[in-house]
Amino acid sequence: MKNTILAGLIAGAAFFSATAASAVEIEYWQYVFDTRVKAMDRLIADFEKANPDITVKQVTFPYADYQTRVVAATMAKKGPDVMQLFYGWTDQFVKGGVLQPLDATVFPHDQIESEFFPIVSAMKRGDDYYGLPTAVRSLALFYNKALFAEAGIAEPPKTLEELVETAKKIAKFDAAGNFTTEGITLDMAGQDHHWWREILVRQFGGAPYSDDSKTVAYNSEAGVKALEYYTNLQLTEKVGMSGFMDEGQAAFRAGRAGMTVDGTFRLGAFRSITDFEWGVAELPAGADGTKSNYASYFANGIGAGASGEELEAAQKFLAYISSEEAMKIWLEEVGELPARRSAALTEANLADPVYAPFLQGLEYAHTTLFVEENAQRQIVTDMVNRVLLQGQSPADSVAEAAAAEQAVLDKFNN
Repeated sequence: MKNTILAGLIAGAAFFSATAASAVEIEYWQYVFDTRVKAMDRLIADFEKANPDITVKQVTFPYADYQTRVVAATMAKKGPDVMQLFYGWTDQFVKGGVLQPLDATVFPHDQIESEFFPIVSAMKRGDDYYGLPTAVRSLALFYNKALFAEAGIAEPPKTLEELVETAKKIAKFDAAGNFTTEGITLDMAGQDHHWWREILVRQFGGAPYSDDSKTVAYNSEAGVKALEYYTNLQLTEKVGMSGFMDEGQAAFRAGRAGMTVDGTFRLGAFRSITDFEWGVAELPAGADGTKSNYASYFANGIGAGASGEELEAAQKFLAYISSEEAMKIWLEEVGELPARRSAALTEANLADPVYAPFLQGLEYAHTTLFVEENAQRQIVTDMVNRVLLQGQSPADSVAEAAAAEQAVLDKFNN
């Protein structure tokens, strides 16, 4: 009996050893954003259940350090097998040898282009795709229904002029003239740089860049008017203030702002609000009825160092996290819209009062082809701060920003 038990234990140990030896472990990297991390934990658990021979280790870093850590790890040949990246980082990551192109036999181009929203093309360089999104994002106007009711406002603004009038009715001040409640948040470090670049500039009759995205085009009357409109929300209309409660989304969550421009990714966080009911509306149109929006996404790509069994596992994992099943889970957990048309354009989503405004925005959205997203965002943020903090004229600040950004584009394109 003892020999039988011993033999069984040895056989079991041998089986376990063989199973462990055949298992492949890959690493998935993304930046820290609570709902995203939780959603990925769920996806990894589901993937590992269906693929018991593959283990996925999720590694996260603060957003400010993320790009640097990915590049440094890749140079040290310790980079991730699969990684999250903002579509606007693609050129930097491709040129830096961080990503490898997707194998077209595993990820056929005709399927990608027929099944995903067209903005997936921002991940293509030459004849190769370098990543696929799980979700896409557009912008919308979040509004505090309690503050609207208190101010006697029946519905969210439909035009830029109405936005100002609505914000004036909501804004509140203390005895010293300091904001206690903003009519609308002002946060260029958040989503407002997109609101200005791809929406306000177009609504005032211009375009932010040339058709090939190689030339800055907002150094124009439209660009100046767009900047005047935005900065006047603080300087003239006094309905919001840059830096109030540090972040626009924080002020809105605290019930200290009537409206904020933000993206679908904020839905997961805003759903935790219990002190008031909020709603979502399409972004206000321009004076002539022009609608515009900004669409973006974080994609997932395969690290340049992945090869052999790790590459095969990485391809399986990427295929799963960009599947329709994964997109539905991501929508539940994070609130971002599925990147595949079939998963996004369902009757339920189109009828949903929260999802519908974002989906409608995708119909007329633009996607900025950043070459150095951090630098380009900072240039626009500095442009606004020069007007708000230094008193520079909008025309001069736009011209300075355009020159600085053109230098960034020229450095990359030449």
